[in-house]
Amino acid sequence: MTSRKKLQGLVAATITPMTPDGQINLPVIRQYVDYLVNKQTVKNVFVNGTTGEGLSLSIQERKQLAEEWVCQGKDKLDHVIIHVGALSLPESQELARHAAAIGAGGIAVIAPFFFKPTNKDELVSLLQKVTSEAPDVPFYYYHIPPLTGVKIRVEELLEGIKERIPTFQGVKFSDTDLLDLAQCIHKNEAQQLEFLYGVDEHIQLFGPTNQSDVGSLCKARPCLGTEVSVSHWGVSQLCHQTGFWCCTD
Repeated sequence: MTSRKKLQGLVAATITPMTPDGQINLPVIRQYVDYLVNKQTVKNVFVNGTTGEGLSLSIQERKQLAEEWVCQGKDKLDHVIIHVGALSLPESQELARHAAAIGAGGIAVIAPFFFKPTNKDELVSLLQKVTSEAPDVPFYYYHIPPLTGVKIRVEELLEGIKERIPTFQGVKFSDTDLLDLAQCIHKNEAQQLEFLYGVDEHIQLFGPTNQSDVGSLCKARPCLGTEVSVSHWGVSQLCHQTGFWCCTD
């Protein structure tokens, strides 16, 4: 994997614009990019995730959105992360190949949530099969157990994953298990990984430090992650020291 610009600042989990007749409204994405960059000072996006209802879209629609975000974000956005997870492994692999081909800055993969992986090895094996289709693209595991029902702890997942998936860059952590999160932060003392926190209600825990926010709230108030008052200053300082990035979704 080639060197890349470090993920910094806010990350917007983008919505999917639609026309009144239910078609993807691709022409407005250029305006969307300009709004995020110029009005909200957001230079990173997470496309086709939960906020964008990616799993409710067809494969073709997801590809069209990914292409448009990468195209319109060129020379404006720092990182365009494309969520490529799907219930079907071949579909997820196809989306990963596509993301690599169009020059996406990263891919994210959610755990399958119908026939679920039951342990760490099953999950990592599946993630390997997807990420191997985009061998030069940074990969983020999308951890959102309230929706997937997959409750394999991220702290456990981190053990040895870099050896099995060299492109592993971090986790989009959308869960309220703060013990698991704290253990992940502790393991990230070398600041090699990026953790994107995705629970809006907990943003204040990570207050006035150098952080990122991803999601619905940061699109409207991207300064929230740096200006909100914090009662848990110790947690906030620890996050800052260990390279933790906060994201809301």
